[in-house]
Amino acid sequence: MTTTPKPEAASPAPPSIGTLRERYGPRYRWYLLLSVMVGVMASIMSSTIVNVAIPGMSHHFSLGQERAQWVSSGFMVAMTVSMLTTPWLLSRYGYRRTYAGTMVLLLAGGVAGGLANNFSLVLLARVAEGLAAGVVQPIPAIIILRAFEPHEQGRASGIFGMGVVLAPAIGPSIGGVLVDLFGWRSIFFMVVPFCLASLWLAYRFVPTTAPGGVAATRGSGLDWRGLALGTVGTLCLLNGLVELRGDSPLQAGVLLAAAALAFAAFVWWQRRHAAGGGEPLMNLALFQYRQFAMGSVVAFIYGTALFGSTYLLPVYMQVGLQLSASHVGTILLPAGIVLALTIAGVGRLADRQPTWMLVSIGLVLLAASFALMVVLRLDSALWLLVAFAIIGRIGLGFILPSLNLGSMRPLAKPLIPQGASAINFLRMLGGAAGVSLCAIVLEWRLAVHGDSLANAASSPARLAAFDEVFLMLAALCALAICAAWQLRQSDPARVST
Repeated sequence: MTTTPKPEAASPAPPSIGTLRERYGPRYRWYLLLSVMVGVMASIMSSTIVNVAIPGMSHHFSLGQERAQWVSSGFMVAMTVSMLTTPWLLSRYGYRRTYAGTMVLLLAGGVAGGLANNFSLVLLARVAEGLAAGVVQPIPAIIILRAFEPHEQGRASGIFGMGVVLAPAIGPSIGGVLVDLFGWRSIFFMVVPFCLASLWLAYRFVPTTAPGGVAATRGSGLDWRGLALGTVGTLCLLNGLVELRGDSPLQAGVLLAAAALAFAAFVWWQRRHAAGGGEPLMNLALFQYRQFAMGSVVAFIYGTALFGSTYLLPVYMQVGLQLSASHVGTILLPAGIVLALTIAGVGRLADRQPTWMLVSIGLVLLAASFALMVVLRLDSALWLLVAFAIIGRIGLGFILPSLNLGSMRPLAKPLIPQGASAINFLRMLGGAAGVSLCAIVLEWRLAVHGDSLANAASSPARLAAFDEVFLMLAALCALAICAAWQLRQSDPARVST
């Protein structure tokens, strides 16, 4: 009597990207992009919307400004550092388990933050949300370069970018209504429906395989030493820049020196770890590709200018031009809508035009928008301010879908996950530095002109100080244009499967 071997009755293998393509047909790649877009929108919304809740949270927990600041800073540090772990997580656990795990962590952070009864738990919840946000954000760039044909990658980047920029544009407005109606805790629960939707989509459309269609394997362990060095360097950099704004130049100098030492040790360790056969957090072979190296420079400067201007513009409008908070929101809303529309259009251009040219055009427009701010005065028409903000957002719309494609298309296929995490890490590091840089230079120039933000009335001296900071940002964008021109090469996209 014969028996049927057990393996014959085993359940079907988990779906790879190939089987999912067969199941859902040609539109599958768009379903996959939608799935990860929902999760990234949730992570970006969680990073920006909490600012609306800080005043109410500070009052509830009787916090000073320095402690309340860590609600945003803790998230930023966790997000920046965890981006480096994305390639390792994808190779070990595959797309689906990594993506679903980040959504569960983001969901847990939102629920825990909303229910927390002391500030330490709120801060821990924000760190958890930041870890999830950092891991998930490089994934769409990897999918676009792997799942889409070369002639579709720009359009996919544009559609994805349009959806992502709507999250921070709409989030604070909805958050303000929620805080007024239900209090600050409601802000944390806002990510819950997005996380639940993304989990449902993940189990339908996200493959279980690792990048390249291979099965996820254990491989080498996570580079914990590199992660620790990157974390120490980021923490010291951010705290050192904050201390520069205070009255502790010696402490700031020590922290910035420690940041430089930690990042130097990080680079040394990445080289040694790779030479010993390990899997480094940041593969330095990426920077042997000229386009990626120059794209990384652009990404860092772009992050500095973008995040710095995001801090500077509202302060300029309220303190420099004496506009109300409601006016600020009204003025920036058209620019946000134009940004979303521009990204969608430029994404299609990126499939036909050289990406270095699109990035350069974007940087020129961004630099022009900063430089034009110097013509504004207290009696200037508001439509000029709206127009200059729109010019800057059009510039951002040219840069966002083009920079990743131009930087990563020349990479060898196995390096694409590493490239996506590295360029996101450098952009966020630049962004974190940009906010402090603008604040430090503004306070310095105000002191030189004999004014301060504490004064009730604006003055020509105060406007002159703001003008000089805007010119600094314009100069940074001009510097980035030099790097953007180095993105030229065989810009036509290569096939990536």
